[in-house]
Amino acid sequence: MKEKLFKKLSDRYRLIIYNDTTFQSVWSMKLTRLKVFTVTSLLSALIVVLVILLIATTGLREYIPGYPRSEYRQMMVESALKLDSLENELEKRDKFFNGIQAILEGETPGDQIAIDSTVEPNQVDFHEYNHDSVFQDKLLAEQTSLSLGSGSRKNLSLSQIHFFLPVKGVVSNHFNSSAEHFGVDLVGEPNSRISSVLDGTVIFSGWTIETGYVIYIQHDAELISVYKHNAELLKKVGDRVRAGEAIAIIGNTGEQTTGPHLHFELWHDGTAVNPAEYIDF
Repeated sequence: MKEKLFKKLSDRYRLIIYNDTTFQSVWSMKLTRLKVFTVTSLLSALIVVLVILLIATTGLREYIPGYPRSEYRQMMVESALKLDSLENELEKRDKFFNGIQAILEGETPGDQIAIDSTVEPNQVDFHEYNHDSVFQDKLLAEQTSLSLGSGSRKNLSLSQIHFFLPVKGVVSNHFNSSAEHFGVDLVGEPNSRISSVLDGTVIFSGWTIETGYVIYIQHDAELISVYKHNAELLKKVGDRVRAGEAIAIIGNTGEQTTGPHLHFELWHDGTAVNPAEYIDF
């Protein structure tokens, strides 16, 4: 059986090309089945290798189904780097908090926190730190004011000023300085726009832990209006705003909020005043 198969593969054949008009032999070649099979296999392998190299070294590979585009691969690399950095930051944060917890429990923290051994525990005084209070002290107690309009300060009485309603809503919590609630809470419709009560300039627009998205506006007559717990801020520091112009969207941000509302404050010459005495809510 093997001999017959080998004989068939070894049988010689002649490939002849004739002139169709004169029937004269133009070219001829001796062939065997084995030679044809070998040459065909080599050519097929060569074509496959060339196609693979062409796809792998050119942009044609991006047209292969399932192969990510260059933009996606770049995003994957950047995401991997950000994830690695985030993991490192989380690990540092956990070490820091574990060290603080150990100190509060009277234990010795790990090597990640450096402690001055020359200070005795009974010599350390702990004070409550309120970021918002410190900000208000710097911003309001120092009577910060900006030059508005012509640059001259206007000595106006609050009773002579017409205030625009910051948001349409119901007062849920009134002004109470003894309880350190220096404003009024207004509950309005979801996604309601919050408006500036007077013409002015934005002196702070950002995020605080306790009051979420906050915006402060400096007005004439040493007035500053404050809008807290917003869902979104529409103005940035330095923007000039007009009375009634939208400056934020009502929200529920910050640790001190109990639901969607606006906490509105009015400060005059560095002192908090009751907004309900000058604005009809």
